[in-house]
Amino acid sequence: QVQLVESGGGLVQAGGSLTLTCTASTAIVNFKRMYWYRQAPKKQRELVASITLSRVTNYADSVRGRFTISKNSAENTMSLQMDLLKSDDTGVYYCKADALLEAGEYWGQGTQVTVSS
Repeated sequence: QVQLVESGGGLVQAGGSLTLTCTASTAIVNFKRMYWYRQAPKKQRELVASITLSRVTNYADSVRGRFTISKNSAENTMSLQMDLLKSDDTGVYYCKADALLEAGEYWGQGTQVTVSS
């Protein structure tokens, strides 16, 4: 089955940067859309950014202009470049992918991002 693995999380100061990477066990052309979600303590999981097969991107208002989503088909990866980080960016960040051929979705296990104030 398809596996997604997030990496790149860590502890950073407010105003700093981190790059998250989601590595898929299959070619990412098998996904019609890929997403980054995050979940802060005691809050619901929220959509941060997404990218389609044709590389059309979408961002949450709270991160637009600070975060950049991208993908690399040759490496089967999707990345999230996070700049000008704020304390409320803290949370567990998850990779998600929607299957192209069939109905279904895949989730990674998440990676922790902590931004100190």
